[in-house]
Amino acid sequence: MPLYLLRRSLAALLLVFAVTSSALLLAQLAPGDYASQFGLTPEERAAERHRLGIDRPVAEQYAGWLKRAVTHDFGDSFQYHTPVAGLVRAGAANTAVLAIAALVVATLIGIPSGIFTGSRRRGLAVRAVRGASLVVLSVPPLISSLVLLTIAARTGWLPVSGMGGPSHFVVPTLALALPIAALLERLQSQSIADALNRPAAVAARARGVPGGRIVWRHAWRQSLGPILAIYGVVVGSLFSGSFAVEIVTSWPGLGQLMLQAMNNRDTYLVAGCAAAGAAFIAIAILAADVAHAVVDPRIGPGGS
Repeated sequence: MPLYLLRRSLAALLLVFAVTSSALLLAQLAPGDYASQFGLTPEERAAERHRLGIDRPVAEQYAGWLKRAVTHDFGDSFQYHTPVAGLVRAGAANTAVLAIAALVVATLIGIPSGIFTGSRRRGLAVRAVRGASLVVLSVPPLISSLVLLTIAARTGWLPVSGMGGPSHFVVPTLALALPIAALLERLQSQSIADALNRPAAVAARARGVPGGRIVWRHAWRQSLGPILAIYGVVVGSLFSGSFAVEIVTSWPGLGQLMLQAMNNRDTYLVAGCAAAGAAFIAIAILAADVAHAVVDPRIGPGGS
């Protein structure tokens, strides 16, 4: 297990490094820069580029940034004139709150729904749940957030933008949670159905053990492996989906911050947002791998 955790931790660090470096290099290589946005004379533009240090070769800029990043110094934002680390921490905290809320809601909806549909073969309710999950799963978070925003605006039941009290969480949380809940329902349904067809469950039914006890005491525990393994991917989809949702609902998270940074050619802020996003995904994948290894020791040191 220690060797397995070490390999997974190194892979997580490599992911953060690769994503952050790619984001910085792409932002530097993109046409234009921060100084070119303003109506400056060529001399003023050159002076501003020199002051910001963006007149140096890309390789030199990247090497200098990488050297500072080792000490957690990600440079200063061109736009806000403050350290990138502080801006990213604030945005990441807001994104994390939204992501955790969406993950909890998705789990509370998706897992019980999957157990219900997977443990029953027929019935109108089963068909209704499966049909609803199929529809929701096919709708991107951007579209679902627009639909929810339209409903909130037309009814006046909920605020449609910004971050404030608990009511402000409803629209962005549901927009992120519903597609993930549908995914979890499909996976849990298939996994519980497979577990109920295993010899142990069949033998338990033959002995007259009640169906509910077989599902909750035996089948569900055996079905946890695939569900835990997918949670790392789920958090990744939460992060990518939150960008669109945050922009639509004006949620002050990493999505909004990244959009502003890209629009303003704020290269160090782009890299900082990418680093935070990659760290979210890497930590989630690592946690899911560890949980999966605990539930199913076969995938530990001798496995993947």
